[in-house]
Amino acid sequence: MKQHLLMIEDDSRLAAMVGDYLGQSGFEFSHAVNAQSGLSQLQAQATAAPDLVILDLMLPDMDGLEVCRRIRAMPGSLAQTPVLMLTAKGDPMDRIVGLEMGADDYLPKPFEPRELLARIRAILRRRGSPVAPSDQTLRFGSLEIDRDARSVSVAGVACDLTAYQFDLLLVLAERSGRVLSRDQIMEAVRGRELEAFDRSIDVHMGRIRSAIEVDAKSPKRILTVRGVGYVFAKQQD
Repeated sequence: MKQHLLMIEDDSRLAAMVGDYLGQSGFEFSHAVNAQSGLSQLQAQATAAPDLVILDLMLPDMDGLEVCRRIRAMPGSLAQTPVLMLTAKGDPMDRIVGLEMGADDYLPKPFEPRELLARIRAILRRRGSPVAPSDQTLRFGSLEIDRDARSVSVAGVACDLTAYQFDLLLVLAERSGRVLSRDQIMEAVRGRELEAFDRSIDVHMGRIRSAIEVDAKSPKRILTVRGVGYVFAKQQD
């Protein structure tokens, strides 16, 4: 069964080119010309939601950041729909804010279709990776990470993480006690090395800490090793 991609983009010419390319790569593709149309399509397809949304930051009727926020506020599984945000080239603040709003990844315009395809496949691969059911849950004190359900909870209370943030946490938790550089973490999660001066991973780590730490400003689970990267503490509450 083909995976379905929804692109919310006001540039119809660009969307047509992307649709043709992704269609040739084996995906089903649909296009919404503005934010309201895209959100309406998502809500109408609640029982058959797209596998991923390609979301332009600059839309005529609504900021793409607001669209992303509304997707994350949708009921049920719709809120977990992966979002790949298209941002203005050379504007790191847009990328950071987009990730804070819940986007799983970003791609600056203009982009190569092959890179877009690689990013899409990486996100979908992370979302659909099979895991042996006998070893599906990691437990660290009150923190539980269920690989099979792709869920995280602290003291029985569910934590709100994007698909990408779940994968970042899982990479660290599976290697608890081992210091990982940003490049090692990104390579394990996305299958490619960290781009120069790209610190989006730090934004994600901040969001993860806010979700799983008692005090995100004084973390006990995900520790920063200055000048190196991060380590997931073995000993916890």
